[in-house]
Amino acid sequence: MGGEKKRQGSIQRKTRETDIDLSLVIDGSGTTEIECGVPFLNHMLTLLGVHGFFDLTVNASGDTDVDDHHTVEDLGICLGQAFSEALGDKSGIARYGCSYLPMDETLVRVVVDISNRPYIHYNAPVPDQKLGTFDTALAQEFMRAFAQHAGVTLHIDLIHGTNSHHIIEAVFKALARAMSQATIKLDTLTGSLSSKGVL
Repeated sequence: MGGEKKRQGSIQRKTRETDIDLSLVIDGSGTTEIECGVPFLNHMLTLLGVHGFFDLTVNASGDTDVDDHHTVEDLGICLGQAFSEALGDKSGIARYGCSYLPMDETLVRVVVDISNRPYIHYNAPVPDQKLGTFDTALAQEFMRAFAQHAGVTLHIDLIHGTNSHHIIEAVFKALARAMSQATIKLDTLTGSLSSKGVL
């Protein structure tokens, strides 16, 4: 990036259900500081920052006495919005990213297109409904909210795997790698990577 300003987004979202302060630096080093009141998601967001080389800070609270749904979904919204803000008009970026991520017996594929056309295909079933206190169905809710608010086309597929923790962890790591690849600045590209001239 040379002397260019780092691409970053900062989102504050306060509702009757959650209170979130999230900041993202795309051109970072994987430094994270995460506290969202959902221990499993703390772990997943830390992995996303580290493996995508994104600097990510999250301070969030929510109605986890009800369940984790609102907090998890709203964090997906905020992370998506932070990427959208950081990328601006998306000029000069590679746009596409793909990661095959292994974790022991598990192999996950995540493919992204930073397209301004939100869409998600999610096929990463897990055998367990709970990991500790975390409802595993919320992983898909997080990804859906992220795709919608980042403006990305997102395809997530479990190739094979049996361990629920490994599957969800591989999904988050693969998303990190795919987004890192898709947000790379291309020196030879001016404007958006689109035959239409705009995304």
